[in-house]
Amino acid sequence: MTMSISDYRRKRDLAKSGEPRGSSGSSGKNPIFVIQKHDASTLHYDFRLEVNGVLKSWAVPKGPSTDPSEKRLAIETEDHPLEYAEFEGTIPKEEYGGGTVLIWDRGTYENITRKDGDRRPMDEALASGHALFRLKGEKLAGGYALQRIDDDKGHWLLVKMDDDEADARRNPVSTEPESVVSGRTLEEIADGKKDSS
Repeated sequence: MTMSISDYRRKRDLAKSGEPRGSSGSSGKNPIFVIQKHDASTLHYDFRLEVNGVLKSWAVPKGPSTDPSEKRLAIETEDHPLEYAEFEGTIPKEEYGGGTVLIWDRGTYENITRKDGDRRPMDEALASGHALFRLKGEKLAGGYALQRIDDDKGHWLLVKMDDDEADARRNPVSTEPESVVSGRTLEEIADGKKDSS
C-alpha cells in the first residue's frame, strides 16, 4: 500500500480546507516528527515522520502509548507535505478530513533501524515493514517501533520500546490533551480561541 503527496492533494480542496499545499524539501539536519490530534468523523491521532522530504503518516485511533505492553493500531494514510507539521486549525466539515486539528506533540527523531550491523535508511525500513526510531518530543521520548501487520489494509502497530523513557503508569493521551504549540484544547481551537500562552 503506497500513498503519496499527489494522493494528499487529490483528496482535498486546499483553498477551502486551509491546509498547506506543500513543496518538497527537508526540515534540516534532524528529521522531524509530529503527532496531530484530529477530531474528524472519529477522534484519532495522526502520527507523522519526515522521510525523504515528506511526512509519512499513520492514523492511530487510540493515540500513542508510553507503555511497551500496549500495541497501538496505526493505519497508513497518504503522505503529507512537511508544512503540515505546522498546521493547527479547523477543516470545514464538508471537506476531506473535516474537523479540528491540534499539534499534540512534535520534535525530531533518530532512525535506529539496523540491518547486518549498519543503519538502514528509513525509507527502506518502512518499505520492509519494520522501523525503529527514537523520538525527541515535548511529550514523547525514547524508542518506538512501527511494524506492518497487514500490507493490503495498510495496518501497522506502533509500540513503545522498553527503555528508560517507558512508563506504564503514564497516559499522556488523557492527561496532556493540549497543543504543544498554542496550549489550546480541541474545543478552544474549534471555538476560535487564540493561543493561551
